[in-house]
Amino acid sequence: MPEAKIGIIGGSGLCRMEGMTGMKRLKLNTPFGEPSDAIVLGNLEGVSVAFLPRHGEGHRIGPSALPAKANIYALKSLGVERIISVSAVGSLKEGIEPLDVVIPDQLIDRTRGRSSTFFTDGIVAHVAFAEPFCPVLSQILFEASKKVGTKVHKGGTYLVIEGPQFSTKAESQLYRSWDADIIAMTALPEAKLAREAEICYATLAFVTDYDCWRPGYEWVTTEMILANLHKSSDTVKRILKLLLPSIPQMRDCACASALKDAIATETEYIAKEKRKELGLLIGKYLSGEGDVSQA
Repeated sequence: MPEAKIGIIGGSGLCRMEGMTGMKRLKLNTPFGEPSDAIVLGNLEGVSVAFLPRHGEGHRIGPSALPAKANIYALKSLGVERIISVSAVGSLKEGIEPLDVVIPDQLIDRTRGRSSTFFTDGIVAHVAFAEPFCPVLSQILFEASKKVGTKVHKGGTYLVIEGPQFSTKAESQLYRSWDADIIAMTALPEAKLAREAEICYATLAFVTDYDCWRPGYEWVTTEMILANLHKSSDTVKRILKLLLPSIPQMRDCACASALKDAIATETEYIAKEKRKELGLLIGKYLSGEGDVSQA
């Protein structure tokens, strides 16, 4: 099977970037079902990349219904070690304006009922999540964003709501009181699952609106988001093209070994079916009785 070490999750338009060669569409299946859509493999700026349309071609899957487990597992099965998430977000701060770029470093989870772990039904793991975004990959994103000349904010808290509705004004003001910087609907459970899969994960967030908190500013609408998405698309593509060649081959961040010492379940109690289902993630930790640590 073809491989790529870099995965990009975002809008379907990213799969049709100018200069991309050797494109192949792969329809995959996983123990967690099918991903949002076929994964497009190709070569961009000399780097093999796997593109996954988060909401499916034509934007047909809502945020609450995204098959996040299948998406992350499918990318892992292709050899992906780093995921760049491209996300449209609302601003909760006066100084973060529409068409700005934010590279967040923290998350607040306001989702409900989304399955956020691979470790269920007889196996338990507790991965560290104090830094939900890979600091190394985030820094590369920040540097590339600066070089293309866009206004970019390094760091910030990304608040994830369930959706698909936008916030009420009371909610928007509450999130501002928490000192959150941006708001959207898709970073979770992606970031948690990527960490469990030992994949570096960072977000390139481009601001489309001021949510609904700002007096005298039009409330966020789908029309507004799509209009600013269109304006930002060229900037996003230029950033991606610039950063890909600068990503190092080797990883020395904590993401690469997130499961080391995280699996609490003793090896003898992990069912064969579960070992098979999660073999891609935990196989290297099950090679011997002493390889699975207890929390």
